[in-house]
Amino acid sequence: MEERPAGIQDSDVRDALRAWGIDPVTLEYAPVGFGDHHWTATDTRDGRWFVTVADLTQKSWYGDGTEAAFRGLRDAMDTAVALRDAERSGRPDFVVAPVRTAEGESVRELGAGHAVSVFPLMPGTAGHFGETLTPHDRGLVLDLLAELHRTAPPASARVLPPEFATRPQLDRALGDLDNPWDGFGPYAEPARHLLADHAAALRHRLDEFDRRAGELRAAGAPLVVTHGEPHPGNLLRAGERRLLLDWDTVGLAVPERDLWLVADGPDDLARYEESTGRKPDPSALALYRLRWALNDIAEFLTLLRTPHGPTPDAQQSWKALAETVRSLAAEA
Repeated sequence: MEERPAGIQDSDVRDALRAWGIDPVTLEYAPVGFGDHHWTATDTRDGRWFVTVADLTQKSWYGDGTEAAFRGLRDAMDTAVALRDAERSGRPDFVVAPVRTAEGESVRELGAGHAVSVFPLMPGTAGHFGETLTPHDRGLVLDLLAELHRTAPPASARVLPPEFATRPQLDRALGDLDNPWDGFGPYAEPARHLLADHAAALRHRLDEFDRRAGELRAAGAPLVVTHGEPHPGNLLRAGERRLLLDWDTVGLAVPERDLWLVADGPDDLARYEESTGRKPDPSALALYRLRWALNDIAEFLTLLRTPHGPTPDAQQSWKALAETVRSLAAEA
């Protein structure tokens, strides 16, 4: 996020790092990514760290309330640590997991509504959300996902249903189109008009989602460990190695939850099938592609239907909302 988290100062982050035995010499806010807040730190031993502060009120997929959000985030971070530790017994090294505190915690609460986790600052070239992977990169990432999907699930890994937890926010917004939203901020009313223009198409896509989710449940396909967001923005290139960042949505689901974000055509899907013996399901791929877009719409609306100003993050949310809504409507 470009904006710093409300109520969290550099001094709060510096104090939190003591739990990891880190005494920062430098601590700088890093305005990167979308959703969480980040700092980079260098300690007295020249160790370099990437510090993530999560706003637990924005982690609604874990359940209602900040306590449920913290438990869900802790399970995800514990799962990433377990996967990294499994790598050390002979599996490929691709999981960038948090380091534990002296008390063994993968994440700690920070204040009333935030949580902090610490990662080694890895050398390499980070990707960007929306960039197009080369065929070579796609192959490397597909092989990485095949290895992940063959990995035994850690005890901390949660089962993730195909339904998205932000669905109520989207349903409420669609049901509230006749009332002005102008009390929230500059992008609220444009968002209402946008939804009103495309409401019929969005309801049609929600019906499609429900149908596909029902079909997936009825099929009873085996679940595997999935990353959830293996897009280029969570990819780190280090020579021929490809590492996956941002494991806060890791959990048990069908492989298509990951594959739709990476595979580009039959050849990619055939490569995955040859590696795993599992043929990707076209309907499940379509389901998770649609799920991503609907969840994005719900999250952007949640931000724009709460008090906000003309900030860079709010503007980015509005632009992304408009693009996503229009794209879904065009495909309806």
